[in-house]
Amino acid sequence: MTATRAAATPVRRPPAVRALVVLLVATAAATVAVEALNWWYTEEQGLALAVRTGWAMLRALGFLILVWHVRRGRAGAKPFGLILAVTTVFAVGRLLVPREGLPALPGVVGFVGLALLCAAIVLILYRSPSVSGYLVRHPNRLVIGRTGVSWQEAAPRRPQVAGWLLTARVAAFTYAPLMLVPCLVSIGVIPRHGPLALPAVVLWFLVAVGVSYAVLLATFFLLRGRRWAGGLMAGITALVLLVDLPLCWWLLGTDGLIRDGAPLVVAAGLTHYSIRRARRS
Repeated sequence: MTATRAAATPVRRPPAVRALVVLLVATAAATVAVEALNWWYTEEQGLALAVRTGWAMLRALGFLILVWHVRRGRAGAKPFGLILAVTTVFAVGRLLVPREGLPALPGVVGFVGLALLCAAIVLILYRSPSVSGYLVRHPNRLVIGRTGVSWQEAAPRRPQVAGWLLTARVAAFTYAPLMLVPCLVSIGVIPRHGPLALPAVVLWFLVAVGVSYAVLLATFFLLRGRRWAGGLMAGITALVLLVDLPLCWWLLGTDGLIRDGAPLVVAAGLTHYSIRRARRS
């Protein structure tokens, strides 16, 4: 038995797809530039800002990964792009406003430009017919046939999944990292909150790790049409919010609740909105 690689058939990308790729590269560069500006103008350069800035910087890598998916016409590029654009706006915006005073003008200008780029990405992904018609391919996998073993595109064996369910899965996968960011930030404030703070942060970390596995299990059955998986996802979301929001408020204050809790609330809302839309369709 010989392993062969299936010959890739060259496909001409529509102009809208090529424009989207350029837009994604520009957004990745803008994310780094805006974060660099914010770090330069911020006076309080402590652990909290370093963790949040690092998390925001990872968005640049996310946009480059999205470029890879778009160039190959992957169907999962649309929900990935939506979640990446929304969370990028929140991740960068929460670092823009200082604890006191007004944000620096260069940072505001950069953030507005980045927000417009993210909005344009979502608009092209979901409103361009040529882009929607191009993003239909499935990931490659090993296929065993009469001619041997080949590495080629293959449709998944499960029934076709609604696009809103894919969006719900991607949004739910952000729960764990959105919990871990404020959890890591809280390490620096443990001495100020007494002996209960350390066990609370440890519990926070363990819940975040456990949520990542719970979401994996729930979305596995959700994509396979199990209606009870929606209830399981609702329970996971409730647990996430009940753990994360009070701890954000207690350990990081109102500022931390807004900066770190708001993105999680948006992700939770998008997850369950997508599940409801998928059920209606």
